[in-house]
Amino acid sequence: MDMADKLTKRYIFASDFDQTLTFNDSGYVLAELVGIPTEEFERKAKGMAKINLVQQGAELAYLLLHDPEFRAKVRKEHLTEVGKRIRLKSDIQLLYQLLEAGIDGHQFDFYILSAAPVEVILSALEGIVPPDHIFGTEFRYKPSGEIDTIVRATAGYGKVAVLDDLLLQRVAGPDHVVYTGDGSSDIHVMLHINARDGLTIAVSESPNVAQIAKRTVLSTSAMAVLAPILEEVAGWERYRIRSFFEANGMLIQEWERVRTDWLTVRPAAEPTPTEGVLAAGEETNREG
Repeated sequence: MDMADKLTKRYIFASDFDQTLTFNDSGYVLAELVGIPTEEFERKAKGMAKINLVQQGAELAYLLLHDPEFRAKVRKEHLTEVGKRIRLKSDIQLLYQLLEAGIDGHQFDFYILSAAPVEVILSALEGIVPPDHIFGTEFRYKPSGEIDTIVRATAGYGKVAVLDDLLLQRVAGPDHVVYTGDGSSDIHVMLHINARDGLTIAVSESPNVAQIAKRTVLSTSAMAVLAPILEEVAGWERYRIRSFFEANGMLIQEWERVRTDWLTVRPAAEPTPTEGVLAAGEETNREG
């Protein structure tokens, strides 16, 4: 009985990396590091996204493999350096420690699923998240450090494939998944999790994910995602969540819950003269 109870309370917590646990995108940091104008990187990445050339989120991986300028300048050590330079959100280590230790009988295994190069993530989260819990885009390199081929891209549906493998390995139910992300590369995995009764949390107001995620949390602290987890998974009330944060040295200074409605409003099409006559005729008949 105890064993069954423990199994039913084991969860997978999976997080995106770029702009979910960081304040900026690793592609911009890399471009700046190797002397490529960030505007040029943005132009190329948006161009690929617009024509759906690659899986959403895999734009940087494509550039590293196929763009002459990126191929000529980027080496493996540059990706590691990006991880050291990228600006992380605060309290990631505390979030990892609390989830790993378990909260009120709920055990969470913390994983990173990201389209960013795995070297970037490993470098950025060194000493915080174990390397075997990090899944990013993997490359094969030439002896010179130049990128040769791609081994795996954890973007778009690639995140779904990794998550399903983790569920099999951890023997966790599909409804025992919490995922947090910020953009279009998270859409496939969020829809997959929602369909299986898991919890999805957006950390941006981007319509791409905010309309899909079950909860949205905006904060500069990685700890903020604990609030919806404790509400939705553990069933805690707000006062208890505040007390838990304070017991761990954190203070929830502001907690505003708002509902966001995404509307596109435009002028209605003007009726044609024929439509106007018919409408008037119908109204006259009703009055008669």
